Amino acid sequence: MRTGTGKGGAAAYLSMFRLGNCIMGAFGTLLAAIICGGIEGVEDFVLEIALSMLIVFVFTAAGNTLNDYYDRDVDKVAHPARPIPSGLVSPRAARTMSATLFAVALGASVFVNIWAVSIVVTSAAVMVGYEVFLKAEGLAGNLAIGWLTGALFLFGGAAVESLELAWILAALAFLATLGREIVKDVQDIAGDKGVRRTLPLRVGSRRAGAAASVAFVAAVALSPAPYLLDLLSAWYLPVVLAADAIFIYCALIHFRSPEQGQKAAKLAMLVALVAFLVGGVF
Repeated sequence: MRTGTGKGGAAAYLSMFRLGNCIMGAFGTLLAAIICGGIEGVEDFVLEIALSMLIVFVFTAAGNTLNDYYDRDVDKVAHPARPIPSGLVSPRAARTMSATLFAVALGASVFVNIWAVSIVVTSAAVMVGYEVFLKAEGLAGNLAIGWLTGALFLFGGAAVESLELAWILAALAFLATLGREIVKDVQDIAGDKGVRRTLPLRVGSRRAGAAASVAFVAAVALSPAPYLLDLLSAWYLPVVLAADAIFIYCALIHFRSPEQGQKAAKLAMLVALVAFLVGGVF
């Protein structure tokens, strides 16, 4: 099998990149930059923001390609049509492509600032660690995914050199994602037996669910901070209260229905992002 482009050509690589995720990541970086820098502040960092969006796009493609490389044996059964198990891309070519994309993201971050470099280096280490060691370790893997989600918003803040608000936004994203990942593991407990050592398998679904609820409630407790620190306007409050209400609902409902809890968590995260945007722009 060839180790270059492969039988599938560029289309096979684009499939591994998961362009939808890449675009969402880039858009999230833009939103974070607007939230942290404000509309007027964004005008002073147009090039940095554009470059940061490109970096996140490339980094996401690298991570998804790495995921396909490490999941290639599982995908032979679960997703046989994907580029590697179908033979369109060789494992070696996928690994090389992932490393190249990570290198491009790191190299480009040098032209943003030192914070951007630090975030890319740390996130790349977490991403590789997740695929190699942490994916099967349950809670450690949940924490890694939480970091990677929060780092997206840190990167947007770094682009406009305004990390004070970005840290709070990243912390909220981390807590919400951590809770949602634990709820997902509760939902998947039957399929994870013998494969992963998730928190529900270690301590039981009830205790794991309680840990998820603590994460959601912690996000609610942290949510007033941007207003109290005078980082966002009063317009932030009514929208974030709606997000908080959904998080509290999620903290209760997931015990009865993990699937419904996951959906509620995703909605709460979206509403919270809107709250930050409203509070940062108006």
